[in-house]
Amino acid sequence: MSKLEDYEAELRDLQLALIGLQKQAIKDGWKTVTLFEGRDAAGKDGAIARLTEHAHRRATRVMSLPTPSDRERSEWYFQRYVRHLPAAGEAVVFNRSWYNRAGVERVMGFSTPQEQEQFLRDVPAFELMLVDNGIKLTKFWLDIDQDTQAERLKARRDEPLKAFKVSDLDAVAQAKWDDYSAARDEMLIRTHSTPAPWVCVRADHKKAARLNILRWLLHVSAPKKLLKGIPQPDPEVIFRFEPAALTDGRLAR
Repeated sequence: MSKLEDYEAELRDLQLALIGLQKQAIKDGWKTVTLFEGRDAAGKDGAIARLTEHAHRRATRVMSLPTPSDRERSEWYFQRYVRHLPAAGEAVVFNRSWYNRAGVERVMGFSTPQEQEQFLRDVPAFELMLVDNGIKLTKFWLDIDQDTQAERLKARRDEPLKAFKVSDLDAVAQAKWDDYSAARDEMLIRTHSTPAPWVCVRADHKKAARLNILRWLLHVSAPKKLLKGIPQPDPEVIFRFEPAALTDGRLAR
């Protein structure tokens, strides 16, 4: 088979296993939250699309929240995210999440340094509460190098069918690359925890990233009967965060 055929064959196997996993999750009343964060153009939308393509529609929600309203800005920061958390048997995928405060808000000055510091102090306790109350939480950070980001942002601008993927923030993603790197580094170090670890994905190759994200989710949660024939996640592509990854080349500088 060609590489494309290999990819499509494995993707089908993974998605079939995910259907089996979700059947169990619905039956047993799991509450599942999966966060996708990462560089601009890192492939979050594509990964989420493959994860949810054949998911149970009424039991699965993908949340990509708009800019907060004036009322929401006056609320407790986590409040507008809490209202979207799952009940028993439901799965919620956040395409960007409460971590906006540690990333784009910090780089673009959309919140104050005091608000950003309070977020970094509060979020480990917030996530511990979620996990202690039965939510299965997975946090993915998708990372790409600067050249790959430049190529993908240009491809967006040049392709009319991707018009809705282009945003004003794309224009500063490259110019503020180092600022985003610094924000990422502090976020990962201060919000990685045993109950809510970060899972880093090297996403320069989209197909490999997608397959390994699905492999990871299955191997973390699925019973052995569903894992037959499912490859282990490739540690060259996906790995649990550790501080050494910031300096040993696993995460882009």
